[in-house]
Amino acid sequence: MTHRAVPASPVLAVLLLASMVGCARSATDSDRPSSLLIEVFDGSTMGTTYMARVVTAEPWDDARREQTRASVQSALDAVESAMSHFQLASEVSRFNQTRSTEPFPLSSPTFEVVRTALELAQLTDGAIDITVAPLVNAWGFGPTEPDLLPPDADQLLRLRSRVGFRKLELDEPTSTVRKTDPQLEWDLSSVAKGYGVDRVAAALRDEGETRFMVEVGGEIVASGLNHLHQPWRIGIERPSDRGGIQRVVPLSNLALATSGDYRNVREVEGHLVSHTIDPRTGRPVDHRLASV
Repeated sequence: MTHRAVPASPVLAVLLLASMVGCARSATDSDRPSSLLIEVFDGSTMGTTYMARVVTAEPWDDARREQTRASVQSALDAVESAMSHFQLASEVSRFNQTRSTEPFPLSSPTFEVVRTALELAQLTDGAIDITVAPLVNAWGFGPTEPDLLPPDADQLLRLRSRVGFRKLELDEPTSTVRKTDPQLEWDLSSVAKGYGVDRVAAALRDEGETRFMVEVGGEIVASGLNHLHQPWRIGIERPSDRGGIQRVVPLSNLALATSGDYRNVREVEGHLVSHTIDPRTGRPVDHRLASV
């Protein structure tokens, strides 16, 4: 993780925009100069990148920077160690490895994320379903080495029989989850990054910060006003391989996330398929909607 204090200049904001990874990015505010500074913390987490920008009136000393750096990193590490399916010791991985249908204990953060994910599954009639993990793996977007060939119809039928959010039972008093199908596995990628952004924002607020922008893999939360005393300006990336900015939106005390079919893709039998898997069909989504 790196950190630095920078003058809050519009030119630097444009350069930061070009270097950030994700579907939603920080854009410049205006051409007016500012005497404020921005402390920048960035690095890698959950298989992607993150950045936290904190507006300050004066440069921080090393002790202050280290304290904030540690708070940001600790918040992200806690989410990753619990919810990453790439870490064998995480709660997600241990749940996936067990074939027991007995109640499985969860930490409070993971229980909260799973509960929210199941609410989303209900609202979308299963279009968003964290139990899609076997299908994600089969199409080459999971932690396992991808196959050269896509799954055939019979394979998809077998894998889809292992998918279904209604096969999960939560018990809030005991903070446990139970799978009714021993083959059930989950993938929290669709919600874990957003939760990570929220936890970093909470950590910064605990330190008394009120003006900041946090981004993890294209998911953003903006608090207060930027260095020009205006809402943060967030550039929505154009959904194409050429990139660029589709639209700039003001953001203050709000969160923003986008997802599309133009970044996380792989070639299968001469065709590009996206990481967005429809659990109801078992296949990557294939329509004209490029980003949401």
